[in-house]
Amino acid sequence: MKEIAIVGGGPAGALCGERLASAGFQVTIYDERLAWEKPCGGGLTHKAIEAYPFLLDSPQPKKIVRKAELISSSGHRAQFEMNHPIVIYARKVLNGLLLDRSIAAGCTAVCSRVTNVNTSGARVSLMAAGEERFSDFIVLAAGARNQLLPETTALGAKDLEVTMGYFVPTEEDIIKVKFLKQFEGYLWSFPRADHLSVGICAKMGQTSTPVLRRHLDAFFEEEKIPRAGAQFYSHVLPSPQAKTIRSRKIMGRNWAMAGDAAATVDPITGEGLYYALRSGDLLAQAIAAGQPELYPAQLRAAFSADLEFAANIARKVFRGNFLGSAITTRMVQLVNYSPAFRGLIRDVFSGSQDYRSLKRRLWAQLGITVAEFTRSFLDPRTIVCGRGGAPTPASDREPAQ
Repeated sequence: MKEIAIVGGGPAGALCGERLASAGFQVTIYDERLAWEKPCGGGLTHKAIEAYPFLLDSPQPKKIVRKAELISSSGHRAQFEMNHPIVIYARKVLNGLLLDRSIAAGCTAVCSRVTNVNTSGARVSLMAAGEERFSDFIVLAAGARNQLLPETTALGAKDLEVTMGYFVPTEEDIIKVKFLKQFEGYLWSFPRADHLSVGICAKMGQTSTPVLRRHLDAFFEEEKIPRAGAQFYSHVLPSPQAKTIRSRKIMGRNWAMAGDAAATVDPITGEGLYYALRSGDLLAQAIAAGQPELYPAQLRAAFSADLEFAANIARKVFRGNFLGSAITTRMVQLVNYSPAFRGLIRDVFSGSQDYRSLKRRLWAQLGITVAEFTRSFLDPRTIVCGRGGAPTPASDREPAQ
């Protein structure tokens, strides 16, 4: 195996190409747009920076954010400093950085759409720019809805989410996430180097577009975000079900999928960049070792089993109740009142807390969390954030629901 074709020049395809070219393979990356803007936060958590330090050290414009705020559907707010900062790029900048690295390593980048792939022969054939080309192996990293092989299927509606929002030419230094009542998704404000990405995401088919727009408009008003010069966007992103993560076929005799195409996305937070990078990296390692067939097992051991667990609890997280109120509301309240729980949420945000051990940690510190919550909630000297986000004495707070 010497020649590798990669369809898709995003994070998964570009990093996979860089690693393979560095190992001596002849790699061609095909993408009809190459570096382009994508309507998502563009946040890289600590685990991504730890695995790929160049993402922090690069000279490209980026935003380093250390503070986050959670907002419940009933208006409760909780701010906290993260244990490790989140590094946020505009996606066009990040994609450009990764593609430049792949080209410097020896990849050839072709700005063209691949219209057909045939893996039935001794070599893989593909059509790009009206010309038939050949390779020994092909990596499909062109997104969740791309279906170039009869052996693969595009992700369906139940495995997707709708996003819409605005790129706003203003600056902030805090990430904001707001939950809505009985709603699988959330609103966000992500600060980038010279603008904000403000948007909303929801499971496809569960909420109409007009309703999403109303929630988004209300968020702009509540957070006093200016709209002058804002640029609207809308896109469909993966939000895979547990059975999709568990059973999706991601490789064959001479092909494999990485990134969104392989459903490597956190079903709760929507984080996809780390998983895209890691999947491309793991695939390159398996190919370079001459054992591409090990890739699915390595992916599952690295993180896909954890993502499957997250998919199983996602609906309960967004729609469930705890002690008479929404789980998301209780979560925001506990961040305010319990230092132990606040530490847990910091680790979740930084990416250092996986889902499978989260339940054990919650139970292990339950007594401490309840004691801290009770002590703080009943102490009249405690100062917390009220509905409007302004500090209010405990005597002015709403009673627990």
